Amino acid sequence: MNEPAAREEKLELGVELLAHLEHEELALPDAIDRIETVTTSPSLTREILDAAEKRGVIERENARLRVQRGGTYVNYESQVTQREGEFECRRCGTTITTGHFVKLDAGELGPFGSSCIRKVTGRDGDGGGSNAGDSGT
Repeated sequence: MNEPAAREEKLELGVELLAHLEHEELALPDAIDRIETVTTSPSLTREILDAAEKRGVIERENARLRVQRGGTYVNYESQVTQREGEFECRRCGTTITTGHFVKLDAGELGPFGSSCIRKVTGRDGDGGGSNAGDSGT
């Protein structure tokens, strides 16, 4: 059974995703919104946050996170790929025809629609909400 390995892979993906946030500071609910693209397990979400803090990736204060590794945001040219097909956005659940995938050292995360990929990587500025109606086309 590979459940522990899958959990460890998700933990690593979550920590790496936090390390690649676009902005240096983020509200905790927005960080959790991004982590939920990796897992919806509250215990694993907590483990991801704890591991990121222990490794010096983030610093937590009140309901905010500060990313400690500046300049490591997701590079769209080399780390985001697009594939055509029939997908369901991993963040909002919308059916999409173009899936955006983030390549991280810990693995690949996606698919996401065109709006959600910006939210997951922190490129849209607000970090919250859903992209209902994001057709990905």
